[in-house]
Amino acid sequence: MMHAKWDRRISRANELTSSYPFAAEGLRFYSRVATFQKNFYGEIQKALADSPKISSDRPLRDELDLFLLLPKAPGFLSVIEQIAPVPLAQAATSLAQKGPAAWQHAIENFWHGDSDLAARADDPEAHAGDPSAAGYSDRLLAWIFLQPYAEYLADHREIETINGTPSTCPLCGSRPIVGVLRSEGDGAKKSLVCMLCAHEWAFRRIYCPACGEEREPQMAYYSAPEIAQVRVDVCDTCHTYLKSIDLTKTGLAVDVVDELATIPLDLWAREHGYEKLQINLLGT
Repeated sequence: MMHAKWDRRISRANELTSSYPFAAEGLRFYSRVATFQKNFYGEIQKALADSPKISSDRPLRDELDLFLLLPKAPGFLSVIEQIAPVPLAQAATSLAQKGPAAWQHAIENFWHGDSDLAARADDPEAHAGDPSAAGYSDRLLAWIFLQPYAEYLADHREIETINGTPSTCPLCGSRPIVGVLRSEGDGAKKSLVCMLCAHEWAFRRIYCPACGEEREPQMAYYSAPEIAQVRVDVCDTCHTYLKSIDLTKTGLAVDVVDELATIPLDLWAREHGYEKLQINLLGT
């Protein structure tokens, strides 16, 4: 059952490759990454099959099984060397050559430290999602590698009641990568999806996850008829944006995949002075 969500992501990426030729290269890369992640998730599930569910009182990031993860790092880096765009492939080669101590440092640094991959104008390493920048590339590789592990932990955690609508993931504390709109009564309810563990949580329709702005005149959204299922939610107070997938428009959309595919919306937002709250694995 858990494999089905990976299959949906891979299938949607392959489908959108022909629909959105401008994103075809990135979608093909994502499809191959997701195939690795699906298999890795299965290996994690098999290795931890007898482990009890994580208590809802225990922070997800308190868990980090290096004995499970480190032996998988060489295979992961080898895959990235073969399938990634040149800058990221070169970064994978460089990290692979540094050996296990460097792999462990990259994993621990991302997991316990800086998992912020937002393309902030005041951060020359992260700006524009440049995967050749020192430090940025290791964080990006660690993110791709750890995502199925974090998602497994989120899937095998005791259910808890979340108070309020937090702006970061209530399980792992990471930023949201995309919003989702689903039908509810005569309208739609909104939720956010975590960039790391893929946990989805309810969120207010009129509220900025970056700065907490809740005045309706400061919040807006934009969309294009050609990509009706995706919109750009912007805040004119902090000038950030986050894309949302409107499942009331296209029920077959898959949040993280449709977010990746709709590059023109990112270009439009940045041309109008908005910075993305959380970049995706393509650096957009």
